[in-house]
Amino acid sequence: MSLSIRNHIPGTVTSVTAGEVMATVKVRLDGGQELTAAITLEAVKDLGLTEGSAVRALVKATEVALATGAVDGLSIRNRLPGTVTDVAIGGAMASVKVTVVGGELTAAITKEAVTDLGLSAGSSVVALIKSTEVSLAGA
Repeated sequence: MSLSIRNHIPGTVTSVTAGEVMATVKVRLDGGQELTAAITLEAVKDLGLTEGSAVRALVKATEVALATGAVDGLSIRNRLPGTVTDVAIGGAMASVKVTVVGGELTAAITKEAVTDLGLSAGSSVVALIKSTEVSLAGA
């Protein structure tokens, strides 16, 4: 199956915390970072997710925010440090490629954000992703 989602990051489930309808799934990415996904309990069961399951974390580029340093006071669980490798600017939006340990992410942000943050190849950033915006697929 082909997907329009740009970000596919391999990892292994380290824990599943089930609620009545939703579950939080912690995933250790191949690069060693931890990612949290908030998905339905039905999806956990359908995918057969348990500790040790191999998965791919999927995140739309529009759901990746970038910061130029550590950010305190946010509810966003997923904070992956990385380095900008490419910036492609269009009329209103920009595509920013970020290398993180064990993979690469693409963030779709406004061109004004690129300018305001001073982003260019080599810039250090932190990719911010809400756990509710992380989907999981079997690897």
